[in-house]
Amino acid sequence: MLLCEQLERRFGGPAGEVAALAGVSLRIDRGEFVVIKGPSGCGKSTLLLTMGGMQRPSRGNLLFLDQNLYEMPAARRNRVRSKHIGFVFQLFHLIPYLTVRENILAGLPPGDSSRLPLERVDDLMSELGLGHRALHKPGSLSAGERQRTALARALIKKPDVILADEPTGNLDPVNAAYVFRFLGEYHRSGGTVVVVTHGQDAAGYASRTLHMASGRLSADPPPPETSTTSGHDSTPTIAAKG
Repeated sequence: MLLCEQLERRFGGPAGEVAALAGVSLRIDRGEFVVIKGPSGCGKSTLLLTMGGMQRPSRGNLLFLDQNLYEMPAARRNRVRSKHIGFVFQLFHLIPYLTVRENILAGLPPGDSSRLPLERVDDLMSELGLGHRALHKPGSLSAGERQRTALARALIKKPDVILADEPTGNLDPVNAAYVFRFLGEYHRSGGTVVVVTHGQDAAGYASRTLHMASGRLSADPPPPETSTTSGHDSTPTIAAKG
């Protein structure tokens, strides 16, 4: 579904170039829940933005649904992203002058809102505990309500994949659990989830956990019961299960 091939992303600075991504190769198959862990500044957010078609790599290829995102014109890439990819960010990125309902509808591709049954929006708000906040604007919401609005905005178009960047970084444990419960439900319904985080709150939901440091990825080793002694290279690989 999503294939990263030797991705590099370099930024210039007073002290010279910094490699946010240093040759990252990663395959994510449909239906996975992948967690990428690592400290601040390790490159995990850069990787997520690159996978979502929002930040062009300095080198390498990014294939999404068998299409090379960075070889297509920007307008087409924007359409692919708008239709197939949902984003959830730590800082919510809600539109301050829109209501909760309007912010959720803003997650739809252009032209789709006119064909969307309003019951679907209402059902989603109800499921996320936002029904009573439908006409409120972000400034009057709690942090948990803002993140649930952002999650609803990502879910409303039924995307192929949700990319979440520290989605619980500003939340208390109760609201963090709420967000991950809904990401888990989306995953169980067949959706693909990629979460980057420096915490442990996503551990129970992951089908695969990767670790990032200095722009490079490594994988969790297999648990003892699945290890073999068949002579295969024991170095962890960054490839989908199955």
